[in-house]
Amino acid sequence: MVDYKASGVDIDAGNEAVKRIRGLARGTFTANVLSDIGAFGGLFRPDTAGMHEPVLVSSVDGVGTKLKVAFLAGRHDTVGIDLVNHCVNDIIVQGADPLFFLDYLATGRLVPDMVTMVVEGIAIACRENGCALLGGETAEMPGFYDDGEYDLAGFIVGVVDRKQLLDGRTIKRGDCLVGLPSSGLHTNGYSLARRIVFDELKLDVDSHLDELGHTVGDALLSPHRSYSRLIRPLLDDRMLKGLAHVTGGGMTENIPRVLPTGTSAIIDRNTWVIPPIFGWLQKSGAITDDEMFRTFNMGIGFVAIVDHKKVDSVLERLADLGEKEAGVIGEIVSGDQLVTYRT
Repeated sequence: MVDYKASGVDIDAGNEAVKRIRGLARGTFTANVLSDIGAFGGLFRPDTAGMHEPVLVSSVDGVGTKLKVAFLAGRHDTVGIDLVNHCVNDIIVQGADPLFFLDYLATGRLVPDMVTMVVEGIAIACRENGCALLGGETAEMPGFYDDGEYDLAGFIVGVVDRKQLLDGRTIKRGDCLVGLPSSGLHTNGYSLARRIVFDELKLDVDSHLDELGHTVGDALLSPHRSYSRLIRPLLDDRMLKGLAHVTGGGMTENIPRVLPTGTSAIIDRNTWVIPPIFGWLQKSGAITDDEMFRTFNMGIGFVAIVDHKKVDSVLERLADLGEKEAGVIGEIVSGDQLVTYRT
């Protein structure tokens, strides 16, 4: 007799995973959540008191091939953090506060312990960002993914009062770019990094790198940083003109996304210390400077565009919030929405 389990789908394992996830998700619930995990749809009643014209801001993203490193290391506790923080950063760029988060995890064979570790990371990041894990989907797809592998995606919804929406339209020549340090590669450039590390250098996740003071696994699995705690107070005090989350495409591709017509950005590469992992990857792979800055964040995970008269106040506020390594990395000039670098 052929049944669903014999075909590769274990309903009992799925139920066990949902049972574990329910407790993790409930730990992120706010008073605005009106449903429980397991409902067909998640219910959320946003508190828009004090807002004249609430605008919902949404984003969806994944972790990319960084997951391959997690599979090799057998570590699944950080990729959920990566997922949430990436999505939170994407909507705070426009001034939005995160409301709720949904996740999608698809795997070939459902292993409750592995799924629980992933969702624990998601729940941790949701709590830290004040965001409810409202629901999600765990799909078992035999024959589609190899054992021990999965794909992971997340969807976030936030809200901002329209009059406080940050769209970069007031950015002008003379404004300054303030760079906030990253915590490593974040979630971008991993296809290139993996080729260098595992294919060219023939290293494994347990190889210790004296240049970095870490194993390959530790260096590559450092979680994507959330900038919400630092940026929110600056937004509340109207100290920012524009924001860029430095993701795929690096500063080269992401800063122009917030520049108005007729402006460009010049970045001085001598204004911050590029973390050793980027120099090591560049040397090991013989990568050009242009390719590095277009692929990786190069140590700058978030960029704030500020009126030059407010720069000192912004840096002081960031230092008060615990970020003492932020600094001016460039300026806005006339141009065609491009980024150029000087040394």
